[in-house]
Amino acid sequence: MQRIYEPRDLLEGEMLLGMLASEGVDAHLIGGHLLGAVGELPALGLLGLLVDNEDAEHARHLIAAYNAAAPLPGDEPDGHPGVLLC
Repeated sequence: MQRIYEPRDLLEGEMLLGMLASEGVDAHLIGGHLLGAVGELPALGLLGLLVDNEDAEHARHLIAAYNAAAPLPGDEPDGHPGVLLC
């Protein structure tokens, strides 16, 4: 297995884990159990996404495409151009 990406927080890690699973890539998120001991301090390097060696390049490509995505023009709410409200 290879560590292919370090999410900045648990939410990003879980979203990427789900995205990879939807694309047929079996991935594992490690380090989530360590975050409770850190509190409000940034904990860089604790989280990691692992995939099998044969899926590593494909998973890196999927994550790069995911991170490069932008909202479609016209999807912005009125009065808040360029801002996504969830």
